[in-house]
Amino acid sequence: MKDIKIIFFDIDGTLIAMDQDTISEKTLEALKRLQEKGVKLCLATGRGPMLVPHFEGVEFDAFLTYNGSYCYDHSGTLYNSNCIPLKDIERIIKNADKMGKPVALATKDRMAANGKDQDLIDYYAFGNAEVEVAKDFEEVKKETVYQVLMGARKEEYQDILKGVQAAEITAWWNRAVDIIPINAGKGIGIEKVLKYYGIEKSQSMAFGDGNNDIEMLMYAGVGVAMDNAIDKLKEAANTTTKSNKESGVAHYLEQYILTK
Repeated sequence: MKDIKIIFFDIDGTLIAMDQDTISEKTLEALKRLQEKGVKLCLATGRGPMLVPHFEGVEFDAFLTYNGSYCYDHSGTLYNSNCIPLKDIERIIKNADKMGKPVALATKDRMAANGKDQDLIDYYAFGNAEVEVAKDFEEVKKETVYQVLMGARKEEYQDILKGVQAAEITAWWNRAVDIIPINAGKGIGIEKVLKYYGIEKSQSMAFGDGNNDIEMLMYAGVGVAMDNAIDKLKEAANTTTKSNKESGVAHYLEQYILTK
């Protein structure tokens, strides 16, 4: 394995177990040791900038938020900004309304919803957030929207995207979706970050567990799937590690990176 200079980590289901909100001490220690070795650390998540967690003692170099639609470094320098066109936002809202479902619009600074249901409430809970039903929702949809969130099952995807031209669905949970720009995704985000730092693809590594991590693991030089990952991601990965509840990230890093 070529020397790894940069590693991308999904958060929910990877660094943090889906039913927990804290990182294990073992994984935290591994991140600190990577940082000491000079390896660049990046978070790649469906969460927005306002919901990115802070891990004590670790300074991440880059953040790929909204599934790669909004990417920036620790100083705030923007790598990539990719939004959903207003006409598609309006179409998604109409489609969701016909389905009797509320949606949340994600901008740089907030997530504003036009209602809430249990799926959306539980989806927000993964980031320790509460659904904000916005009085100014009609104004928010005219802003720069990077992602739309809503509760949905796989069989409803086609109805959600009916008539939508420049957006697509990515998902890491079976009860909700993230709707992102069609030319976005974590793989595109990685490409932008590697170009910014001048790092070769072969010197990158990524860890993930969900559908929205597939492109990321396929694009990185080494893609590592958690044992708790979906089967489709495991097929796309180069290798697997233990589950997030078993500190799988730390287990793999200690075996193949931190021992060098």
